[in-house]
Amino acid sequence: MSEEKRTEIGDLGEFGLIDKISEEVRIYHPETVKGIGDDAAVFDMGDSLMVISTDMLLEGVHFDLSYMPLQHLGYKIVAVNVSDIAAMNATPKQITVNIGLSNRFSLEAVELLYEGVRAACEAFKVDLVGGDTTASQAGLVLSVTVTGTVPKDQITYRSEAKKGDILCVTGDLGAAYVGLQVLAREKQEFLGNPDMQPKLDQYSYVVGRQLRPVARMDIIHELADKQIKPTSMIDVSDGLASEVFHLCKQSGLGAAIYEDKLPIDKEAYETAAEFSLDPNMCALNGGEDYELLFTISQEDFEKIKNHADIHTIGYMQEKEKGKALVTRGGNVVELQAQGWKHF
Repeated sequence: MSEEKRTEIGDLGEFGLIDKISEEVRIYHPETVKGIGDDAAVFDMGDSLMVISTDMLLEGVHFDLSYMPLQHLGYKIVAVNVSDIAAMNATPKQITVNIGLSNRFSLEAVELLYEGVRAACEAFKVDLVGGDTTASQAGLVLSVTVTGTVPKDQITYRSEAKKGDILCVTGDLGAAYVGLQVLAREKQEFLGNPDMQPKLDQYSYVVGRQLRPVARMDIIHELADKQIKPTSMIDVSDGLASEVFHLCKQSGLGAAIYEDKLPIDKEAYETAAEFSLDPNMCALNGGEDYELLFTISQEDFEKIKNHADIHTIGYMQEKEKGKALVTRGGNVVELQAQGWKHF
């Protein structure tokens, strides 16, 4: 008797699993403009487009409550979903929050979580319009869905980059991953000595980047003011290299990025070195920065070249040239995308 074939999900990885799930998906309604495969789904609402994104976060997988304050967690679950809406060049409007609670959570704990949710809703001008609550036997479970709108001529996908377009990224990279290393170390020291006091003062920036990320809606508004429509865009959740791979795959192109152009904060750089980590690898593969990676036409370069928070890091090239990293020494090596492994 032959054994039934078993494919391990870990062998596929998150994106392989998504590709497999989406193979047999059919679209039945003309209003569905874009389904699986971008930062958000897109629907035709007549005069404009509506975008919808959803995300699930599990205790012990996506967050650790031993060092994640509930207020920060509430803020973060809104911010990371708004970031997906920003990546579509859209404006967030409504949000729902679903929550699964184990019996170790009190009313006061839930109030702290929603204090953070409300703070983020105020910061990003999003309406909290509902959600579901249920019991959980697996710790805290959170699921968030956010909607937004965008004019039809301003929607930005991952798939419309052109050869020669300039690759840009906002803010700085790698700090969230470095902050996670700091928090993990402090947790281990606390487990060894419960009387110890955390030493986080000198790591305030990198720890803040991990605990309380900010969706870059400010950049979306500035690009609109400058009359720049990115040719493609994605938010940096799984690491810069992985996001570059996504833009290349969806747009049918290759890319070249320059190591010496990677924006890395001084505190992140020094803290990475303290942990014997390569700061460039933290920037390329760390993840959870929630900055925006986007491409613009060369004609728009003059409009952003002096912007203090938009960095040009490379360009899109022929698919045949692949995805390249140009090192500080001028060597061209294959870009590696480690990203976040969920399985």
